[in-house]
Amino acid sequence: MKTAYYEPTICMCTPENPNTMGVCVTLTEQVDGALLQRAVERLRERFPYFYVRAKVEDNNLIVVPNPLPVIVRNTWEPILLNSEQANYHMLAFKYEGDRLCAEVCHSITDGAGFLPYFKSLLYCYLSEATRQSFDPTGFRLPGEAIPEAETGDPFSKLDLDAVEEPFYQKPPVTDFYRLAKTAADAEGKTFYLRLPEAQVMRYCRENDGSPNVLLSVLLARTIRRMDPDSDKTVTSVIALDHKAQLGSRESYRMFVDTAVVDMPKAQADYDIMKACTKARGQLMLQAQPENSLYTLKTRKLGFEKMQQLPLQMCVDLVKKSIGQARGTVSVSYADSRSFGPLDGYIRELYLLSEPSVTDVMCEVACINHSFFLALCTACEPEAFLKAFLAELDATEIPCDVLRAEPYHLCGVRYDGLKGVIL
Repeated sequence: MKTAYYEPTICMCTPENPNTMGVCVTLTEQVDGALLQRAVERLRERFPYFYVRAKVEDNNLIVVPNPLPVIVRNTWEPILLNSEQANYHMLAFKYEGDRLCAEVCHSITDGAGFLPYFKSLLYCYLSEATRQSFDPTGFRLPGEAIPEAETGDPFSKLDLDAVEEPFYQKPPVTDFYRLAKTAADAEGKTFYLRLPEAQVMRYCRENDGSPNVLLSVLLARTIRRMDPDSDKTVTSVIALDHKAQLGSRESYRMFVDTAVVDMPKAQADYDIMKACTKARGQLMLQAQPENSLYTLKTRKLGFEKMQQLPLQMCVDLVKKSIGQARGTVSVSYADSRSFGPLDGYIRELYLLSEPSVTDVMCEVACINHSFFLALCTACEPEAFLKAFLAELDATEIPCDVLRAEPYHLCGVRYDGLKGVIL
């Protein structure tokens, strides 16, 4: 199926679960589409691994270079990646007014792997738009050599075959709480929220939490508030970057998995500090290097087994696997704290992802002393937001609801193997 276990798994994209992600900014000035297009194409030299299309080769579904221009469009309406609309790219841009967004196939990269590209994109764009000379320190720019640590096997120095089972593996809760989805809300809605960094971090320090733990607890309490009589466990999945856990921070490749934090009915009346303490304890037991090593070992072994199967069978197995629900809510916090000299030109920053395997998705970014949350659900979104804001009120952390809009992330054209033979 694949030449190496660490390469993009393109068949993780299906019509039901497109597996796309994005980064969105609101700038201080209106976006110039022509300058944005030039910046996008200029970065092709430095980030060739994002300028690709899907191809079936032998018994593999792989990505290969795509010489066609990346589509940059002046609309917020979604298109399909891996389609003629997107010039068959797995990457596309859109802008409207002072907002711009890059959308990419999540199988290729994760938030930690995509942010360096997006930062460099803004560097090139703002350099021309503002006619300023910014300090290039910390940016990956055209003309630089691409280091092996960025594109090679991020775990080449590890003997994954010798890895043993970790000390602790959390038993799964299979019958976790699911929110009801109504026909009217089937497409989902995204709420864009801003919280002050200072108050959030102070509250975390005083209540034995961290931003992702605190949000997991607040989201779980939100669901309890909406349905206090349910006996089912509310499960939060928190994104873990295995690359970072094992010291490989330069790689662009997708190596995110999740830790699972449960809030049973018996804990529904805990105060927030006690709930954060229990959630943080669950997270710390799972967020250990030995757990990351074992996850990578099992992934590698799984790919090696699937290489022996016909490609269509592999595609069908992956499609069935990724469609399974993984939790009630999901929280992902990629390190984004500064874009250096560009910070003054950025008013808002959001990471975006689809809530297909959880009922609620909360993507978290932090810049300019504010946390920016993209909170997305197709399950009574207005009622959910009201309940979540009520939970935030209990913490006395102020929150600005900056925008609410229908879920707008790109899908991926995928209709079996015929859809990727290009």
